[in-house]
Amino acid sequence: MNPNVTLLVIAKTPAPGRVKTRLCPPCTPTQAAALAAAALRDTLDVVAATPAIGRVLVLDGPPGPWVPAGVEVRAQTGSGLDQRLAHAFSHASGPALLVGMDTPQLTVELLEHASRVLLAPGVDAVLGPAFDGGWWGIGLRRPDPRAFLGVETSTPRTFCLQRARLTQLELRVRVLGALRDVDHFADAIHVAGCAPETRFARTLAGLKPDVGGTGEKVA
Repeated sequence: MNPNVTLLVIAKTPAPGRVKTRLCPPCTPTQAAALAAAALRDTLDVVAATPAIGRVLVLDGPPGPWVPAGVEVRAQTGSGLDQRLAHAFSHASGPALLVGMDTPQLTVELLEHASRVLLAPGVDAVLGPAFDGGWWGIGLRRPDPRAFLGVETSTPRTFCLQRARLTQLELRVRVLGALRDVDHFADAIHVAGCAPETRFARTLAGLKPDVGGTGEKVA
């Protein structure tokens, strides 16, 4: 694989009450933060193992010992997610692929494939849809803040809106395979089942089998 792509991860420090609040209930804030930390560590480990020209964690909050060697940490800047995404790409001078902390089932193979597609002739951008209507990853051949500013985020229409913006900028877009974000507890169970070898799955399995009396079994 040609490693001439910068890999970006945009994330929050996994502190109780600040992350994965939609898992509560049935999770407690501490349990939700533990799942978020596991998802972030899984993601960073995969990013660290993927050939790339650079690897940057664009973080809201302080870093911790969970940042692996070879991953640079930069603070998020901006009042809205659209501004923070635009700023994240400023840490790359060339082709860059950004993912979040919501898809611990990511693999090196998935990131390598996305990078190859981004660098293919006739491609200016790649976009990976999420089943909730958002996206799990976006890549740009050339960083451009216009790709994000003003695009509504965290809605069931975000993928469509983002793709439309890229098209408006006359970028040639390739759509990647869809993944499921971990937003709700049912998502957590599904993702852990698809990727049982992950730290995320092991962390989820360590929670009480019936968290909060929902009737949804972890193991």
